Amino acid sequence: MVFQANAKKVVGLFVFVFINSVYTFGQRQEFGALFGGTYYLGDLNPGRQFSLTRIAIGGMYRYNFNQHLAARVAVFYGSVEGNDALFNYNLNRNLRFVSDILEASGQLEINFVPFTAGNFQTPVTPFIFAGGGIVRFDPMAQILDNGILRWTSLPDLHTEGVSYTLLTFNILFGGGVKFNINHRLTGSIEWGMRLTGTDYLDDVSTMYPDLTHLPPGDPRRHLSDPSLSNAGQNTGFLRGNPNNNDWYSFAGFGLTFKIPDVRRGKCP
Repeated sequence: MVFQANAKKVVGLFVFVFINSVYTFGQRQEFGALFGGTYYLGDLNPGRQFSLTRIAIGGMYRYNFNQHLAARVAVFYGSVEGNDALFNYNLNRNLRFVSDILEASGQLEINFVPFTAGNFQTPVTPFIFAGGGIVRFDPMAQILDNGILRWTSLPDLHTEGVSYTLLTFNILFGGGVKFNINHRLTGSIEWGMRLTGTDYLDDVSTMYPDLTHLPPGDPRRHLSDPSLSNAGQNTGFLRGNPNNNDWYSFAGFGLTFKIPDVRRGKCP
C-alpha cells in the first residue's frame, strides 16, 4: 500500500511537471513570417546601402528563454543584383548580375528592455541579433541568343577561369524593434547585414582570364569581358577585388503568432 501511494505521488508529480513544461514551452514559442527586401554589397556595389533592393519572403521560429533573450531559426528566399552601369565606380567594366538567395540561419536575440510576446505590460522593445547560416546562390547574366535575351548561369561558364561552389556560410548581425499587436500577434521591424564566405556572390573576384583559346561567338568571351573599351583585351588585369568577400542584407518586417496556452479552459 505504501509503495502504491508513493508510486501515485511520483506519477502525479511527473504528470504535473510534464503539463507545466508543455505549458511553459508553449508560452515561449512563436511561429511567423518575414517580408522585406534584400540587396548586395561587393565588387559591383562597394558601399551604396539599399541600392537595387529586391523582394524577399521567409518564415521563422522563435523560442523565448526569458524577457531579454531569445533564439530564432529562420529561412528566407530573395535575390540580389549588381550593375556597373548604375554606379560611378567601374563603368567601363560593364558587368551586371542577378542572383537568387536562399538562406537558412540561426540567431540569438537580445531585448534591451523586458519583453513578453502578447503581453501589453511589455509593449515594445529595441533588440539586436547575431548568428550565422548557410546560403545557396547562383549568379546569372543576360546574353543575346539568336536575337533573344536570355538569362544564363555564370558559374557554368567559368568567367574568370575558376570553379566555385554555390553553397557558402554567412555571419549575420543587426537590430530592430519588436512590438505587441494583440495577445497572439507580435510584429517586428529589422535590418541585418550578412558577411558571406565567398567573393563570388556576383561572379567577380580576381582577374580577366585568357580568352584567346575560345572560338568566336562563344558566350564566355562577352560575359567574361564586356568592357566598353578594349573588350577581350584585358587578360591579367584585375576584374574585381579578391581581398574582400561579398555582403548582402535583409531589411523588413516580421509577424509572429504565439503558441496558445494548452491549459486554457482546463481544470487546474
